[in-house]
Amino acid sequence: MTRLTDRHRGQRGSALIVTLIMLVLMTVLVGSTFTLASTNLKSVTNNQLHDEAIAAANAAIEQVISSPFTNAPAAETINVDINNDGVTDYTVQFTAPTCVSASAVSGSSTPPSSLSLPTAFNAAGATFYDTVWDINAQVTDVASGASAHVHQGVRVLLDQTQYATVCP
Repeated sequence: MTRLTDRHRGQRGSALIVTLIMLVLMTVLVGSTFTLASTNLKSVTNNQLHDEAIAAANAAIEQVISSPFTNAPAAETINVDINNDGVTDYTVQFTAPTCVSASAVSGSSTPPSSLSLPTAFNAAGATFYDTVWDINAQVTDVASGASAHVHQGVRVLLDQTQYATVCP
């Protein structure tokens, strides 16, 4: 049988201790990696939900802009199905659109983008108003309750009667 010298007796078990220390360090490293990965996943998910909320707000704003909202500005709520699965994903609540500013435009200087409007807008000597409207949307995710706030400015050409009615 082999005899252990005094020098080898002091090293008995040191490999086990070093291995246990390395195992603990590896466990801490793996745990922190999982924590970092889950934090990154949450961050990316929040960014994606925020971007979807902004897209839902833009879709609802387009719907409002394409309607005759200047005839009778009023608060309204629009449900948006962002992924077209037949289920409402976002609720967009609008305050009543407000006329922020207006400048008079004579019929002879109607902006080129307005030339395709009905002939009433091209009448000589008529007064029209180039108005700027603020559309304010509050978007809420139906599933998570997350929300975003979006403002959109819109320029609308109004005749004298419309201006007097909705843009004080």
